[in-house]
Amino acid sequence: MESSPLFDLPEVCRPRLQPHAKQGLAWPRLASMTPIGGAAGEAAGYLFDPTPDLLGNRVLLGFGDQEMAVALLDRQIANGIIIAKHYSHRVYSASTEHFGVWIDRELVGVMQYGFAMNPASADSVVAGTLMQQYRELNRMWLDDRAPRNSESKALAYSIRLLRRLAPPVKWIQSFADERCGLFGTVYQAAGFTFHGEHLGTFWELDGEFYHDSLMTNGRTASAPRAAYLRANAKRAIKHRLRQFRYLRFLQQRFAKACRYPVQPFPKPAYAARLDDEHPPRVCEDGGNPSGRSTPME
Repeated sequence: MESSPLFDLPEVCRPRLQPHAKQGLAWPRLASMTPIGGAAGEAAGYLFDPTPDLLGNRVLLGFGDQEMAVALLDRQIANGIIIAKHYSHRVYSASTEHFGVWIDRELVGVMQYGFAMNPASADSVVAGTLMQQYRELNRMWLDDRAPRNSESKALAYSIRLLRRLAPPVKWIQSFADERCGLFGTVYQAAGFTFHGEHLGTFWELDGEFYHDSLMTNGRTASAPRAAYLRANAKRAIKHRLRQFRYLRFLQQRFAKACRYPVQPFPKPAYAARLDDEHPPRVCEDGGNPSGRSTPME
């Protein structure tokens, strides 16, 4: 890789790229850590701060090896990258874990986990789930220069890290959007199971996509983007887009309690768009769709 994607970030983000056990770290510090506790025969493992805290404990910072690592990243830096690089150019305020993806000593990606739009809705997906027992992948972005299969590898590493940082989490949910064309290949390669699809409603206005809740939910009517959408409703183009649900279970008993049965993986050519007169012009790469944690507010 010739240059870091951080060079395109606003200046305010760059000075904060300092090693810090609680916020995030730069590659030189990662490179000095020895992976510990990986599976037998693999080079990757957990990365701990080499300097113990006052109680003699070493803080867990990441998971990976000398070629790729996923590690804690300062929230402001993560948000700055998402705003600059992610297709939505928007962050989701309920994200709780912020990870950077380093490849060959460069920060080339960001992954953010958190809660759904309705944090208490997990039981509607997996019976008996408490709010702290699940996460959604709210945002994921990797630079296009990352090697092939980097997305699925980074996703797998991030899950290993999340399991240690948030032990109560028993399952993870994410969605693929039909505009990307691959219907969730990254999730399929990272051990997720497919649990069906639904149609979500979006509105396209002036080159941007808005979630239907901004058009229909009275509680959001005064928000700037909702107000703008409603004021220009006659110009907005309605899309009905297929959303593909993927789940990754970290404990088997939760898989058994899932209210959506496992289905064969969808393939890009297995059906045409169901209901859309105006094909969208943007791919929702690495994003989350309708009625969930990534509304386009």
